[in-house]
Amino acid sequence: MKKLFLFSLLSFITVTTANAVTPWWLQPTICKLNPTDCYRGMGAGYDPEMWDATSSCWGVKYICGDAQSPKSNTPKLIGRAEIARGTGISTDYDTDLLGVDGDCFGRRKTAENGSIASVNGKYVNVWCNGILPNPDETLEYGEITYGTQPTCASLAADGYVGIENGRCYGKYYDSAQYYIECGTNLLPSRLIVLNGADYTATTKYPTEKDAEKIFDTMYSVSREQKAKYFTE
Repeated sequence: MKKLFLFSLLSFITVTTANAVTPWWLQPTICKLNPTDCYRGMGAGYDPEMWDATSSCWGVKYICGDAQSPKSNTPKLIGRAEIARGTGISTDYDTDLLGVDGDCFGRRKTAENGSIASVNGKYVNVWCNGILPNPDETLEYGEITYGTQPTCASLAADGYVGIENGRCYGKYYDSAQYYIECGTNLLPSRLIVLNGADYTATTKYPTEKDAEKIFDTMYSVSREQKAKYFTE
């Protein structure tokens, strides 16, 4: 029994002496943080020295205030796993793209070459600059409103038609040359070319008596011309 105890004690001393040459923070019994980076090529919009506890890696994204849900005035560090779940992030924003200022992630989602944008989960037209009386946000190719969208009538009042015009919507038609006739849809039911005519003027259609009078005049002129130039 004493021999067995002595052997165990010698073994403990041997192992302890061997580990003594290795710094304690490098010994296998010490827990170490994963050295892996969460993202490749971390630059603008990242904090590369921040430990992401949600994904056990280094580097956390700054999410822009507008892209947060609810919105905030300042960017916020949000872990990769939280981003994947959409925690605290608006569905209208793409967190793979830097925001317009380039120092945080979250840019409003667009489609159809940038001519429509996501607002409250639905895509709306991006209107060419100057069409909306009170735009809520300016994007790369135009402006959007978060509330009630323009109608054919509201656009026509300023001479615009809600058709695509490059990478935004809204084409101008001079009211002196065109009349925009609206129906129930965004696009006009008819676009009338005026050619100098006044579309508001009352049109007077000829009656049967008017037609007979014109015919009698034509007949009289014809008889006079025949008598003048032709003899029997």
